[in-house]
Amino acid sequence: MSTTPLLRLHPRDNVLVTTTALALGQPIAELGLRARAQVPAGHKIAACHIAAGAPVKKCDTVIGVALRDLAPGEHVHSHNLQMADCHRDPAFGADLRPVQYLPEDARARFQGFVRADGRVGTRNFIGILASVNCSATVIRHIAAHFTPERLAAFPRVDGVAAFAQTSGCGMSSPGAHFDLLRRTLAGYARHPNLAGVLIVGLGCERNQVDALIQAQGLRTGQALRTLVMQEIGGTRATIEAGIRAVEEMLPEANAARRSSVSASHLCIGLECGGSDGFSGISANPALGAAMDILVRHGGTAILSETPEIHGVEFMLTRRAISPAVGQKLLDRLAWWQRYTAGQNVQFNGQVTHGNQAGGLANIVEKSLGSAMKSGTTPLRAVYEYAEPITESGLVFMDSPGYDPVACTGQIASGANLICFTTGRGSMFGSKPAPTIKLASNTPMYRRLQEDMDINCGLIIDGACSVPEMGQRIFEQILHHASGAPTKSEQLGLGDHEFVPWHLGVVG
Repeated sequence: MSTTPLLRLHPRDNVLVTTTALALGQPIAELGLRARAQVPAGHKIAACHIAAGAPVKKCDTVIGVALRDLAPGEHVHSHNLQMADCHRDPAFGADLRPVQYLPEDARARFQGFVRADGRVGTRNFIGILASVNCSATVIRHIAAHFTPERLAAFPRVDGVAAFAQTSGCGMSSPGAHFDLLRRTLAGYARHPNLAGVLIVGLGCERNQVDALIQAQGLRTGQALRTLVMQEIGGTRATIEAGIRAVEEMLPEANAARRSSVSASHLCIGLECGGSDGFSGISANPALGAAMDILVRHGGTAILSETPEIHGVEFMLTRRAISPAVGQKLLDRLAWWQRYTAGQNVQFNGQVTHGNQAGGLANIVEKSLGSAMKSGTTPLRAVYEYAEPITESGLVFMDSPGYDPVACTGQIASGANLICFTTGRGSMFGSKPAPTIKLASNTPMYRRLQEDMDINCGLIIDGACSVPEMGQRIFEQILHHASGAPTKSEQLGLGDHEFVPWHLGVVG
């Protein structure tokens, strides 16, 4: 039987990662022995004897301790690896390196929609927002009216999208959840990918439409309109009024034209879901390399999913531009520790079935790969969920790891495009900002080509380096930002992925 390549990701690691599945008894030339178990691709084996209680290191990072003595060639996973919280010096700014920004005339360009306030969109939608779940059905009916046939006369409008949600009443107000919901809705209402916005309320909800507009500093007019069902005359009358309102916005939206703009106007939300043992070797570091390029071109990268930096936060605090920025990140992690206390959730170690099957034993190992999406540039700011992002460069936005919730917050914060890495094959899309999906391994990419945009598995295959793939990703970002549809757009995803983060009690 032929030998199988194994990856040692750092000279000080005591585990190796399998690039293909190992059979029981299969010779391992690198170790001069045979495999002691069947080991799936992307999983780990012991590179040497590891004593019970000794740290297990991957990428020179402790991902846990051995539950018992582990022999060379033995499968190392959740059955014999225990998560261990290790104190790591945040060393604020210790790895801070200056960015070699490109001059404006040397920066990459894409074709975007320049809005009146100077912000740039990558798409040109009309959006309909529900202030409360009670108006969710109405906004879906309004949007459904605008079929491709009815929009044929408006070729520069990408569609009419309904953003329904399940809250807005039965909640504490004022309160953290109430403020977060309003901030999310306002972020969509002012998003540069929306040429026009209609907000529809019921009339008796806590999240009153007029108060939402006033509290969030929004301004009604031709491009931002509101309707209240109890004032208009009920369900049917509101649907009819909503259709008329959108019809009146369509000509102006269709008048928008793409023009050449700097890549500095790109704001990319970074997401990973359905990860595997290859995500931290191929897709995530390659996306990080692409974000390093983007930052040099003046753009913005948003890292999120706070539970998925747990245990490796030092990778970011060491690049914080100031102790205050680094401490703000640690403060958010401390909040999560209180928020999830006593719960069997990802932050406390337990990753999903797909992550486990893909080779990730615990949250620290997943976080190790997840943080690599951020690249190597300085961490410039830390934001709360859906808070407007004003800094350029690498920033962090607090969010859960749950993909729809995290991406909703990133878009509300200003992301005009999402880059989503996956090792298991997440079927995800988003509106009004499109999602580019990056596959971590070639077998999954081939199996799910209709859903995956980029095959980062070429890195594992030895056909491409991480820097080369980073350049490819950056070029494809420019391509899709200029209007080329992503796979998820071609499949029609994005109408049900608006999921604001729910906090607090429902009463």
